[in-house]
Amino acid sequence: MVPAVHRRTVRSFLAVLIVAGITVFFRKALPHVNQTTVALSFLLAILAVSAVWGMTVSVVMSVAAMLAFNYFFLPPVGALTISDPQNWVALLAFLLTSITGSRLSSRIRREADVANRRRREIEHLYSFSQKLLGEGNVIQLMNAIPNHIVEAFETGAASLYLADKQKFYRSGFGTLQLEEEQLRAAYEREEPCVDAAHGFCYGPVRIGMKAIGSFGISGAPLSRQTLEAVGTLLGIAIERARAVEQLSRTEADRQGERLKSALLDSITHNFRTPLTSIKASVTSLLSSRPPDAAQQRELLHIMDEECDRLNQLVEDASEMSMLEAGEIELVFRPVSARELIDTALAYCKAALGGREVRVTLPEGLPRVRADVPRAKEVLVHLLENANLYSERNQPIIVSAEMNGGVVTFSVADRGPGIDGMEQGLIFDKFYRGRDQRTVIQGTGMGLPISKAIVEAHGGTIGVTSQINHGSVFTFSLPVARDGTERL
Repeated sequence: MVPAVHRRTVRSFLAVLIVAGITVFFRKALPHVNQTTVALSFLLAILAVSAVWGMTVSVVMSVAAMLAFNYFFLPPVGALTISDPQNWVALLAFLLTSITGSRLSSRIRREADVANRRRREIEHLYSFSQKLLGEGNVIQLMNAIPNHIVEAFETGAASLYLADKQKFYRSGFGTLQLEEEQLRAAYEREEPCVDAAHGFCYGPVRIGMKAIGSFGISGAPLSRQTLEAVGTLLGIAIERARAVEQLSRTEADRQGERLKSALLDSITHNFRTPLTSIKASVTSLLSSRPPDAAQQRELLHIMDEECDRLNQLVEDASEMSMLEAGEIELVFRPVSARELIDTALAYCKAALGGREVRVTLPEGLPRVRADVPRAKEVLVHLLENANLYSERNQPIIVSAEMNGGVVTFSVADRGPGIDGMEQGLIFDKFYRGRDQRTVIQGTGMGLPISKAIVEAHGGTIGVTSQINHGSVFTFSLPVARDGTERL
């Protein structure tokens, strides 16, 4: 970088050349020009130079212009003397006017530079605050702050020091120049420090009136006001990130407690009923007056059904856990929608009994990419729900259609419908409808399992419903490619 003294010397030389150029122009091109025109030309040039290069250069140019004006344009021409005393007044007025104008122009230029610098700092502060708001994790925020400072203020390097952890966070290149002792001193003094000679500046990080650390910047000295603002923004951002993290932990704990309560409630409710039936049957069989053979057979049949129900509860919970952990291997193969629906209907034949099931499939429907046993399980869950939650004399309508790159399957019933508030909850584990949980037995695991299976296929599942008009559950499976895949 060129030193300031050399830069001013070069500019002063150029200013003198400008004066020489104006002099040559008027002497050669306009030899009979009016002296006032020459003076005003010199004055305009001086004002222009002072606006661009500052006061020092403009003073040098003013003296050079006065000498040139005296020597070449005031009588006697060709000598640094003035024959008419009135010309002395004019010459002094010219010099004072040029210097005063240069001073004012230079002052306006400095104030404009200050205003522009402050505007840029405000823009940088705004950009910096936006970057800070994007971080919600405390650890990530601490590591990101020095980089955010470098990016926002276009500095060489930045460091952050937190007193409670006695830890330093750095932006990378050049941060070794920001000494740890200086950062600790800025924290202890609680005052900004600007080392303009070396291009360093330090400031405290505050929360309210209390300093919690400090920061350092190299390569772009900032004003004290900006350093104070940066320190305050850092304190607010750190406190906000801590509050958000604490809130997230609190919410996670609350959700965990809610899930635990729902799990215990579901287990208590769903296990108690079959266990009560089994206990009652065993008690009857072990009584002093055992039932006759027909009653014993009926009691054993009840025990068998309730054991199956308990086994299904355990299997559902285990399957949901394995699906969430990704421990179930899916074998994908091309399968037609008709084959998938027929397989599910055959499995549900006993449960459906004589209920009417209408299947509507368009011609030319492409095959889907699916793990057949798992995809069939989704349809079985939806068919069984439609069978349980609608009148026996109402049909169930099963359909499929092409929709972009997927095939969408639908299972519609004419049951009581699902309230709009509950439609977003029924795919949560253990959730059961408020009006149905005490009427119809279930675990609240069928729809969550179906959702996990569909998402593992790369599809989506949802429901549309209207009270007293029934519900339509839909899920999508991707169109098949040739061959078999494992996941």
